[in-house]
Amino acid sequence: MPTFLFDKIIFGPVQSRRLGVSLGINLLPINKKICSFDCIYCECGLNEKLNKGEMPTAADVKKELELKLIEMSQSGKLPDVITFAGNGEPTLHPEFNQIIEFTLKLRETYCLNARVAVLSNGFHIDKAFEGLLKVDDNILKLDSGLESTICSIDRPNGSYSILKIVENLKRFEGKFIMQSMFIKGSFNGQLIDNTTEENLLPWLEIIAQTKPQKVMIYTIDRSTPVNSIEKIATERLNEIAARVELLGIQTQVSG
Repeated sequence: MPTFLFDKIIFGPVQSRRLGVSLGINLLPINKKICSFDCIYCECGLNEKLNKGEMPTAADVKKELELKLIEMSQSGKLPDVITFAGNGEPTLHPEFNQIIEFTLKLRETYCLNARVAVLSNGFHIDKAFEGLLKVDDNILKLDSGLESTICSIDRPNGSYSILKIVENLKRFEGKFIMQSMFIKGSFNGQLIDNTTEENLLPWLEIIAQTKPQKVMIYTIDRSTPVNSIEKIATERLNEIAARVELLGIQTQVSG
């Protein structure tokens, strides 16, 4: 299926299934995906090996964000959330913490009721941890409780340890939202289905250990770079959500 890249630093606002009216911030190049994961369902496509492209400077991000917030304020149509997403993993930006700081200040000036959210895979967050603690919604990915499944679906670049990921999640002391994408199909001759008991039981155990504020359970809704995967029925997503809620954790299902 065709995929796309965000061609601006600030994009939207868009109506998000999970977040409401979302004003997006892309800290990655506008012509290149850069990510520490290479998810087979990513709407931005698969990672390329060449032409890394340039990330915007913190000054550029601040200028563009303030101009957009002024425009939205004058129109009376303010965002529900300012969301760091875009063409890859936002915490890879070397000035991430600084950008979070001025984003929070701009939010106070122009749209006090808006939340600030970061969509992250949580893979390498040490340098970004200070900034992540300050935002309203840390939305961190965990698509399975099995390391082998994560390596098949999310395809981390570099050494991946689910034990390390759990340690990272615990550092937030519950101040995070877990996002989990469920799919089935095949890739490179391997069957994929992360809704099986083999995947769900350790996933539920991690939720019990890390105690997120909420778990966002969703499936594909946009173009993906791999044609052999498909979405999970909403009924099945609701069944998974019910098991999370038995742990006392709020869920949000997007089918």
